Amino acid sequence: MAETTDSSCVYKNPDAPVEARVQDLLSRMTLQEKIGQMTQIERSVASHDVLTDYFIGSVQSGAGSWPFEDAKSSDWADMIDGFQRSALASRLGIPIIYGTDAVHGNNNVYGATIFPHNIGLGATRDADLVKRIGAVTALEVRASGIHWTFAPCVAVLGDPRWGRCYESYGEAAKIVSEMSSIISGLQGKPPEEHPNGYPFLAGRNNLIACAKHFVGDGGTDKGLSEGNTIASYEDLERIHVAPYVNCISQGVCTVMASFSSWNGSRLHSDYYLLTEVLKQKLGFKGFLVSDWDGLETISEPQGSDNRNCVKLGINAGIDMVMVPYKYQQFIEDLTDLVESGEVQMARINDAVERILRVKFVAGLFEYPLTDRSLLPTVGCKEHREVAREAVRKSLVLLKNGKNDDKPFLPLDRTAERILVVGTHADDLGNQCGGWTKTKSGQSGKITLGTTLLDAIKAAVGDKTEVIYEKTPSKETLASCEDFSYAIVALGEPPYAEMRGDNSELTIPLNGNNIVTAVAEKLPTLVILFTGRPTVLEMPVLEKTEALVAAWFPGTEGQGMADVIFGDYDFEGKLPLSWFKRVDQLPLNVDGNFYDPLFPLGYGLNCNSG
Repeated sequence: MAETTDSSCVYKNPDAPVEARVQDLLSRMTLQEKIGQMTQIERSVASHDVLTDYFIGSVQSGAGSWPFEDAKSSDWADMIDGFQRSALASRLGIPIIYGTDAVHGNNNVYGATIFPHNIGLGATRDADLVKRIGAVTALEVRASGIHWTFAPCVAVLGDPRWGRCYESYGEAAKIVSEMSSIISGLQGKPPEEHPNGYPFLAGRNNLIACAKHFVGDGGTDKGLSEGNTIASYEDLERIHVAPYVNCISQGVCTVMASFSSWNGSRLHSDYYLLTEVLKQKLGFKGFLVSDWDGLETISEPQGSDNRNCVKLGINAGIDMVMVPYKYQQFIEDLTDLVESGEVQMARINDAVERILRVKFVAGLFEYPLTDRSLLPTVGCKEHREVAREAVRKSLVLLKNGKNDDKPFLPLDRTAERILVVGTHADDLGNQCGGWTKTKSGQSGKITLGTTLLDAIKAAVGDKTEVIYEKTPSKETLASCEDFSYAIVALGEPPYAEMRGDNSELTIPLNGNNIVTAVAEKLPTLVILFTGRPTVLEMPVLEKTEALVAAWFPGTEGQGMADVIFGDYDFEGKLPLSWFKRVDQLPLNVDGNFYDPLFPLGYGLNCNSG
């Protein structure tokens, strides 16, 4: 679509002040159109009639919801532009804002660059790198027609048993706050001062970001997803609210409410935290969005009184509501609540003003359709190099050398024959982890990228024979004298949210036995692919020569080879404490009886040992 030039209405005039455009458009809207703007639906129900008849304000893709499997960015752009044309055909022509969970790159789109998950980025301590990752992600997401990412997660981690541990940058509010620099990369750096006091979004190469989940989601009791954070307000503010201050100072345009509770109060209905703290005390000017069917969590049992949930959630301060499939019921309930006076029109107007403001500052009215010139950026070499840099800076060296022996790393790339084993050595899906292609992720060759095994082979060249077995055979173990050393790649399978809640945290898939079998025969490097610390039993700690935490590094496995073969030294530092036993949890550097296996900030390098 060409740039809008119709200036007969103030809201259509790109040269008019944003606040004037917001107020002009709001004055023209019916109640039905206002409630439509507050409604976000899933792409699978976003027909032309639904978008135009209900004046829908936003569409999203649930994780694993694609135009079709392995759809490329151009296919996404075709689909989303179709939705946009439908929205523009409505009476006032208000564009939709399209959202997705692009939480470590544009991870739903085949061929996109996938970065390490946040826990790995927290290990880099490199705020500038994370900002550059945001800028790269913005280009690749905008190339697919999407305007809005539900990222970053700025949860401060309290317990690694939480299934979303890898979505956190770490256990210290300071680390999380610093890593929220990704917002400036995603959105473009806002001016230090803006006369109207609202967030500014630079334009078509930038994404609308979303700080989530407000607030305390990383500090739930026993690390339970959607659980209860038990804390005084002073502790909540000091630990969990703190990163949002930095997010708001960067002009973050949206915030997502948490599924969790604070001292038994559901966040989606907590007026004090959502309105008095977030909007009034912290001065957040963007809009507040619910989580997926988040209003239903307000009632007990869940979903038992939807009308009351809508009342409580909207009155608490939720501006846009994810109702992926039940949008008709939501619209009917909210309409009835306004007409009955249980939700005031002033609250509706406030919500819609916030939503329209973000749409205007994002340039959606002038440029509602995809900029196809961005398509060549998706998965390009330059972007993959940024991801490769992130991988090598995220690796944490936990052990290097056995007993009093000399350092084992870097590895000898001129060895005649090396053994590579393990479930994660040649599996791109395991390497990327959750929120890749689907919510929980998948094992296998799910997208384009370089596995650890690919990277090892490229690093050593043709003169070194590399033997790979997922599980070492008896014959291979019997002939270990033929190998110079072994690399064992193990870890957690992909997971997300509740499916990742884990009270045991042991290395799965027979990991310890594999390590023992190999390390008793050969000098061994173990590379752990996990979203968090796991129980490290004696075979892993004592029988191996070296141990590396690789987290879930994404598609660029070369970053691991860069470091283990000595082209670069290790730089990563633990972004959270590594426990000795699960019964120590929660274990935090600021807590009592702090006795970790490896403390927060631990990380060796080859030069200093």
